[in-house]
Amino acid sequence: MIEELIKQGSTIVDVRTPGEFMGGHVVGSINIPLQEIEQRIDELTALKQPLVLCCASGGRSGMATHFLRSKGIDCHNGGGWMEVNVYTNQEG
Repeated sequence: MIEELIKQGSTIVDVRTPGEFMGGHVVGSINIPLQEIEQRIDELTALKQPLVLCCASGGRSGMATHFLRSKGIDCHNGGGWMEVNVYTNQEG
């Protein structure tokens, strides 16, 4: 499911801290830390949906997915960014 969304050009949002993001991230992903999700809801709404959210292990992206869905945003928990990264690098 997540692999298909990524192949279709979904926007990837990394909800880790800026420091974690700088240490490595999915090419083309957008960094919006979990603690900023609520304040940046308009920015998230404007992105191409569905969104694929990722973090280090899937915990924070799961919380962000739950919150954003409650606001009517089409999004999915992609889990850890390294798994999401594998999908973005596959030839299809």
